[in-house]
Amino acid sequence: MTLLELIKQQCTLALNHLYTANNNHFTDDIIEVTPATNNKFGHYQCNSAMKLSKILKSAPRLIAEQLREQLLQQQSPADTIFASIEIAGPGFINFTFSSTYLSGLLNTQLQDPMHGCVAVQHSPTAIIDFSSPNIAKEMHVGHLRSTIIGDCIARALEFLDYKVLRLNHVGDWGTQFGMLIAFIENEKLNLQQVRDMDLAELLKLYRAAKLKFDADLEFKQSAQRKVVSLQQGSVETLQYWQAICASSRVAFEQIYETLGIKIQERGESYYNPMLPLVIEDLEHKNLITISDGAKCVYIDGFINREGEPLPLIVQKSDGGYNYATTDIAALRHRVTQEHGTWLIYVTDAGQSQHFNMVFAACRLAGYYDPSKIRINHVPFGLVLRADGKKFQTRSGETERLIDLLQTAVDKAHEILKTRNYQDVTETELQNMAKILGINAIKYADLANNRTSDYAFSLDRMLQFEGNTAAFLCYAYVRIQSLKRKIAVDINTLATTNHIVLQTAEEIDLGLQVLQFSEIMSHFTAELLPNRITDYLYHLAEKFHVFFHNCRVEGAPEQNSRILLCEAVSRILTQGMELLGLKPLERM
Repeated sequence: MTLLELIKQQCTLALNHLYTANNNHFTDDIIEVTPATNNKFGHYQCNSAMKLSKILKSAPRLIAEQLREQLLQQQSPADTIFASIEIAGPGFINFTFSSTYLSGLLNTQLQDPMHGCVAVQHSPTAIIDFSSPNIAKEMHVGHLRSTIIGDCIARALEFLDYKVLRLNHVGDWGTQFGMLIAFIENEKLNLQQVRDMDLAELLKLYRAAKLKFDADLEFKQSAQRKVVSLQQGSVETLQYWQAICASSRVAFEQIYETLGIKIQERGESYYNPMLPLVIEDLEHKNLITISDGAKCVYIDGFINREGEPLPLIVQKSDGGYNYATTDIAALRHRVTQEHGTWLIYVTDAGQSQHFNMVFAACRLAGYYDPSKIRINHVPFGLVLRADGKKFQTRSGETERLIDLLQTAVDKAHEILKTRNYQDVTETELQNMAKILGINAIKYADLANNRTSDYAFSLDRMLQFEGNTAAFLCYAYVRIQSLKRKIAVDINTLATTNHIVLQTAEEIDLGLQVLQFSEIMSHFTAELLPNRITDYLYHLAEKFHVFFHNCRVEGAPEQNSRILLCEAVSRILTQGMELLGLKPLERM
């Protein structure tokens, strides 16, 4: 139980004890509790008296005072939870936990590998659809957010003991492949030559093929015939398609390795055999309406700019399928065959309407029950240049992601060289630069609310102060340095000694450590990674204040304080793991 949940529980008990004679029964959702915005007001604040005044026909301040008295009576003298409960303003109730109570919780949490969090029961399956580049095209900066956000969500749910299926829904099917294969044959390139191509060469072919496709009707018809050939399983066409996919995969894997991303490819082609069955089933359920020769599903509440019903096209007038058909088939498969109970789609915000319509169509078709299956579209904004403009190269093309990552590593290397390490080899420096550079990019992305655009600035990302990955790593490094100086076995020390919070800095830091489970609860509700980054940043800030004001090595409180540092270190380690960051042992 989190501290916030504990207060809600205590307030609900008090409320029901006071007002049961009025035939009221209150549940936790009537109680609103938030962390205090300022320590001088305590640790948490309950704001429910104003809302309760309408129900109980009484003044908010009077309700707050009655609640306070009952809450104090509920405490056992031997096990005091709150140091103080105070009334402020028209009826706010401010709670300050006792340092003894917080110390006890910290000592318990220090032995808990879940750091106060509670794992889900029976390991339900969460399926996360993220990254999703297109075959024969290079991953660009636009793929950065989906990849990093999706990985963070996957790591968090894995930590909470979900069985997580990480799916890369790559664009590996459709007209563009008929176009590319037809162009390859026009250029008289054999299969081995295609297999030997890297992604940059394939991209040049793709661009040339697209120009020809748009300008040459005869070639366009040839490309369309190749699509049919591919769909019908022609051996030769499939071999070219497989070679194109394999070349692209090599480039994608280089980026995933650099970012430390694990993901399982499950392209559009995987669902291709299921598409006719989806159409047949939708027709059987009388959900298909023919409009201009196309098969459509109309869903209440979706209208176009003219206020007319907006169709979800599932089969085009020429018999072809589209993204909606594939996404419906994929959702159906993920629920019925892969037994996903939580489906998460991480794509840009521009696809929100598409997914809302797909989810609604699947509900109509009975492909999932909203009371049993949770489905979230996780939208995100754009990555912009430092000047706020679209991220493009000088030639006007979108920035390649691999180039961006390498630039970050190179810049991190330059910064580390200026720190004049005396005993670090060049190989070690390169490894440190890779960790620092990739950490910086990941953290900066996740630290921004995913629903907003953000400006990409390596100078800001690589700063050692402020809300950056380097600032977190610096707190971690300081703790490891303290542990080396004191040279004590932490696990042994924890069995014979305890954390005792005494100073304001210790209490503030200990409280922040204990709020980790609270943050994870918010995260699973909202899927906002910046909840985690904000928490870790404030944890690092509070640690640095503690470090400057409370001597650890050689102090009478050394054992208690090094255990408190270890509690911070474990949360920092776990938090960085959730964000996909790697710790640095020195900086």
